[in-house]
Parts: sequence; structure tokens; C-alpha cells
Amino acid sequence: MPEPHLLAADTDRTAVVTRLDESLADGRLTLAEYEDRSARAHAARTYGELAELTADLPLPARREPARREPARSPVASALYGGAWHGSWGPDLRAAWTQWATTAVIVVGIWLVSVLGSGDLQYPWPVWVIGPWGVVLLARTIGERRSQGTDRQQLPA
Repeated sequence: MPEPHLLAADTDRTAVVTRLDESLADGRLTLAEYEDRSARAHAARTYGELAELTADLPLPARREPARREPARSPVASALYGGAWHGSWGPDLRAAWTQWATTAVIVVGIWLVSVLGSGDLQYPWPVWVIGPWGVVLLARTIGERRSQGTDRQQLPA
């Protein structure tokens, strides 16, 4: 931390409160201690005042930086659904499950209409499940390839 007499910024106070949050979660602080220290952190004016609040806490363990997820367009969000996951993560499995469920439903509707009318009708379900399946297959192949390149980049 810089010299104790220098004025602290809001980001410095926030960093100390975050460290206090982690210490509370780890069980190093009681709720009363946490409330007192976090109130003092928000009111602190100098680095020295902030340093006093964490002086008896061990240094935080080195954490891996969060992996930044790629930016997603509204179209990608609509096609892929919720959060971005790695290859065959919950998101990809859910997407294939939704595709298969929809395929069974629309093909079932088409079969009922064919059987009900007695003649072969145009196979319109192809336009519902075909493009969706192509996009999903491309996504699956892309994620598999990117997972393969990630493995190659890892140190031995």
C-alpha cells in the first residue's frame, strides 16, 4: 500500500471492503467485526486508515484471473440461450436437448397431419429443425476445435 498519509480513492476503499467480505466468508471475522470495519473503510480518508482495517488479516490467496467471456450479440443469445459454457457444458447440452424436443414435436405434428389427411404432405418440419440443427452443429464443432487448441496451448 502507498504511504499512509496519502489520500485513498473510492476504488481503494472498495478493495478493502472486498477483502473484508472474503474474510467474513472465510470465517476470519464475525459479523459485528465485519460491519464495524466495513463502515470504517467507507469513512477512511487515508491509506493508513485502510491499512489498519486489514493489518491482522492474512494476505489473500492468489486467485486465477476470471476468464473473460466473449461478447455475444442478441442473435447469439437467442440461438444459444443462457450463459456461455465450454464444450459440452450445460449450455450446449441444453441447446441440443431443446432442439431434439422441438424436432420430435414438429415431426409428430407433421405425421399426425399426414395420417389424418391420407396423403403425403410437404415436410415442413425440415424448415424448423434444419437451420437450427446446422447452427447448433457448427457451434458444437467450433467449441470442440477451440477446446483442442486450448489443450495445445497449456504448458506441459
